[in-house]
Amino acid sequence: MSRKLLAVLATATCVGSSAFAQGILTAETAAPSTTPGISIIALSEAASKAGIADIQVTAGQTLTNSVQNVAEGKTDIAAAPFILPFLLSRGVGPYAGLGAEAGGDLADNLAVLYTYRISVQGLFAYDSAGISGWDGLEGKTIFNGPPRGAALTNARLLVKTVAGLDEGTGYTGVQVNWGQAVKTIQDGSADAFVLPQAFPDPRVTAALASGNMTVFSMPKDVHESEAFQKVAKLPGTVAFSMPVAEMGYGDGVTVVSEDDTFRGPGTVGGDIVNVSMDFDTAKALTAAFIANIEPIYQAKASFMKAAWHGETDLELTDMCGTNPIKYHPGAVAAWEEAGYPLPDCAK
Repeated sequence: MSRKLLAVLATATCVGSSAFAQGILTAETAAPSTTPGISIIALSEAASKAGIADIQVTAGQTLTNSVQNVAEGKTDIAAAPFILPFLLSRGVGPYAGLGAEAGGDLADNLAVLYTYRISVQGLFAYDSAGISGWDGLEGKTIFNGPPRGAALTNARLLVKTVAGLDEGTGYTGVQVNWGQAVKTIQDGSADAFVLPQAFPDPRVTAALASGNMTVFSMPKDVHESEAFQKVAKLPGTVAFSMPVAEMGYGDGVTVVSEDDTFRGPGTVGGDIVNVSMDFDTAKALTAAFIANIEPIYQAKASFMKAAWHGETDLELTDMCGTNPIKYHPGAVAAWEEAGYPLPDCAK
């Protein structure tokens, strides 16, 4: 029996007409044009279609805050780069104010329904800015994400790894919330941009009205270096490569790579809930997701087809290891009933 048919049967079992009284859930996510934004919006459609719940989605959020809101029980569902539960579990980075004990207690409250590749961190700039590549960033102003976000943490680490530069001494960083991202790209506030990208990236294509752009791959030797391999072992980070020809860009965007392959750190995460979410709801939400990967999730944007929705392989999900988050028991049941194997370390 095919996985698709198994998924449909599992959904029918989980979300039959008598199983649920239509409820209301809350969700937070990033900008609606991004992979996590579309993922949560697609879940709200799938849940409504299946009669599970109406999900009230608040988009354009800084996911650092959204993860903490789910852990504290203030929000039911959120998109989460897996670096954030890791940082929360240790009370460091954007959660340093909580401390290790409080942060660890909150991280224990988190579980994931399903995973996906959120983005690939990378460098791009307007051609008019005269940026030569990663080796041309010293002394420049770089827009590198929103305040306190995982994107900012990843961008700073990436510039340090590739160019050897620290914010404040090697370059000037600019941070604004995602809702202002395209405006900030266009208004000349920064010389270059180190941001999460999809392919083709909606922020890049939207900003083309102000001029042609170049997207710069991470150099191959850096991608294969010991320093980057350490970065790729961080929770929620995987080494990523893609043929330039498959990135989906048209006129106005040039991709610079020494061998027609784009490389960078992929950011992996998922849609998370509090562990207190009841088993049946978590199972039904996950089953609805599985059944709608193609008709809803992948149909919403061209880049969603390559976002690894529906993957359970550890190399793509980055579950286990130093990642503290595991699948909700209800999600485990939905995945296994739909014929997908899950590693024991992720349950």
